[in-house]
Amino acid sequence: MIKYTCPCCGEEKEDWPAIAYSAPYPYSGLSEDEIKNSELTSDLCIIRYSDETCYFIRGVLVQEVHDDCQDLEYGVWVSLSEKSSENYVKHYDDKEFEGGCFGWLASYLPDYDFSNSIPTDVFIDNKLGRPFIYPHKSHDHPFVKDFHRGISKKEAEKRIDFVLNN
Repeated sequence: MIKYTCPCCGEEKEDWPAIAYSAPYPYSGLSEDEIKNSELTSDLCIIRYSDETCYFIRGVLVQEVHDDCQDLEYGVWVSLSEKSSENYVKHYDDKEFEGGCFGWLASYLPDYDFSNSIPTDVFIDNKLGRPFIYPHKSHDHPFVKDFHRGISKKEAEKRIDFVLNN
């Protein structure tokens, strides 16, 4: 961790690590044959099942921490339509590209039940790096409510500890 003086409160702080996922959740359940027919990089994933193909990109989801100066970042995956995925790949190296699309959250975060996917908006600004992911506020799910309300520093540290120690 890097220590620094926070411009917000003037205290010495250490950055929290991002809670990052190396693959979309569905990738973890693939058979050896399905893995051989799929592609996975640090930013893109294509899963080829016998009856369909699924497209995923990695993005950043920033969780507000309301009693601290820093926010909690997640490196999450979202599934996209084939058309949205092709557009993203087409402009991947274009630093001037900005765009947006619809996606479904494809990473399961600690302490939440994800029996149903969460709809998201994906905002792409290649000057900033990975796309930013925003869950739809109207979707009724505890994570979505926490995302839009913010979480406590204690809760953020609990999530970081869970990921680092499991």
